[in-house]
Amino acid sequence: MLHETALPMPGVVIVVDDDAAVRRSLALLLRSVKCSVEEHDSAESFLATLPPPEGACLLLDLRMPGMDGLTLQQELIRRGVQMPVVMITGHGDVGLAVRAMKAGAVDFIEKPYDEATILASVATAQGLAREASLRGRGEAEAIAKVATLSPRERDVLQGLIEGRSNKVIAHDLGISPRTVEIHRANMMERLRARSLSEAVRIALAAGFTPGVEG
Repeated sequence: MLHETALPMPGVVIVVDDDAAVRRSLALLLRSVKCSVEEHDSAESFLATLPPPEGACLLLDLRMPGMDGLTLQQELIRRGVQMPVVMITGHGDVGLAVRAMKAGAVDFIEKPYDEATILASVATAQGLAREASLRGRGEAEAIAKVATLSPRERDVLQGLIEGRSNKVIAHDLGISPRTVEIHRANMMERLRARSLSEAVRIALAAGFTPGVEG
């Protein structure tokens, strides 16, 4: 009996394996714990469906005809597709599996494997996928908020994340401290930030860098 915490959550798991029996077995297992499953018999078939659903993870056979699992992983990195990968290996391919881990794979599973191992690895991958999805949404929201700022409000925000006082910002921008205070108040309202620390977090999430114009 699997411990509850080892079970995947409902979500999309993409299975890429050239062996139809393996795909069918994995799909049945994953659907039994309420996962949605997409099946592909080759790396090329999967690549044709990009981008993947949000929050999806990839259960990938290392050795396949044509493009193998490691090459597919590298192609996803090249295309900027970020999704957790669990590599399924056989034939003593631990060396290749380690290369996959170094390239960012969440885990590798050696054949023959048991159901508990598969489900635990998928649960880990799904957790990472959810974290990445939430992080991506947070970045998108921060960018959207910063986009509402006027150029002068962005200048003031840049000064604040660099730790400069209103007086120093005013001197650097050639405006009065009172004008800086007005821009700062408007900036806080547009960002819907209740404190300076919250405004700084939004700015950093949106790509502002201390010392570099945002």
